[in-house]
Amino acid sequence: MDEKRFVIAIFGLVIALLVGFIGYRFVAPLTVAVFLYYSTRRLFRNLARFRLPARARAVLSLSLIGVPLIGLLGYTVLLVLLEARRFIERYPVAETVGPENSWVADLAALSNPTFEGLVAAYRSGQFDPLIEFVSEQAPLLASTLSGLALNLLITIVVTYYLLLDGSKFHEWLLTFDDDAIVREYLEAADEELEAVLYGNLLNVIAISIIAVVTYTGYNVIAPAAVEIPYPALAGALTGVASLIPVIGMKIVYIPLAAITAIQPILSEELSLLAYVAGFLVVAAIVVDTIPDIVLRPYFSGKTTHVGLLMLAYIFGPVVFGFHGLFLAPIILVLALTFADTALIRLLGGERDDGDDEPGRTVSAGQRRLNDF
Repeated sequence: MDEKRFVIAIFGLVIALLVGFIGYRFVAPLTVAVFLYYSTRRLFRNLARFRLPARARAVLSLSLIGVPLIGLLGYTVLLVLLEARRFIERYPVAETVGPENSWVADLAALSNPTFEGLVAAYRSGQFDPLIEFVSEQAPLLASTLSGLALNLLITIVVTYYLLLDGSKFHEWLLTFDDDAIVREYLEAADEELEAVLYGNLLNVIAISIIAVVTYTGYNVIAPAAVEIPYPALAGALTGVASLIPVIGMKIVYIPLAAITAIQPILSEELSLLAYVAGFLVVAAIVVDTIPDIVLRPYFSGKTTHVGLLMLAYIFGPVVFGFHGLFLAPIILVLALTFADTALIRLLGGERDDGDDEPGRTVSAGQRRLNDF
């Protein structure tokens, strides 16, 4: 009997190692999937009041988050291409490129960027240098695009089935309960993860709205020469940039200010720079500082300290890469929740029924952590 259990344990260990290796290999899309799951789970559950099937609610929840994001990215790429063409037309970029990049000159020479014009340019061989350039870079492009497509597919599939079967997985984990410690920890971690990650989504939406209103209001007051280009898009990108630690929204509104300052400097209308300086001050206060002070504490979870969460956002991308922006807060929440619940129980901590929240187990160590 013992030999059979030993063989089964070895087999289970091998399976666990394989699953762990696969999880490590695709840690980025899995992390984003967990983030999307907790960001959309509340919406998924609220849609139940309309008596929609679970699959329809899962698709609708993902669509309400994913479609606007894809649309925003597509619109951004389109505007970048249009502005790049205008830049090529205005400045002599085609004259400064080498012969190996002669396709830049060919693209700059396109006078009719309609479908018929593009077909005529293709038939005349105007796209041949570009096609040759893309062919040379085909392996890199194919690898990059296939990797992005695979990660996107994994993210969508995992998020979809977490919405459908997340509660079943939760109940399966509770089968390993021991003296109610596992149940207490899992429920506390699940609640805090939803508060923190769903708070991220609310923070992005709130800052996007504030930024759009601020940029549009500035354009109403400012002269045409120093208006913010595409204020709606710039505001949405500002909200997304708020996820990036430390620099955050600054990577959007500071370049915007620099772009608006170019024309007054070139035309020697330096008095208009006062509007640009005013925009920087307003953006720094109204878009950056006030939301960070007022909104972030409400969107940062119930027990996770705001300062520790900010450090997680800072160190996460440094340690894990870009996906660390989502992974580090998850690890922080799991670690702090374990220290607040399971660890205290395992070390013989006592309940404190005098907490503001009825039924919540709070130790002296937890109170010190929350007061940190």
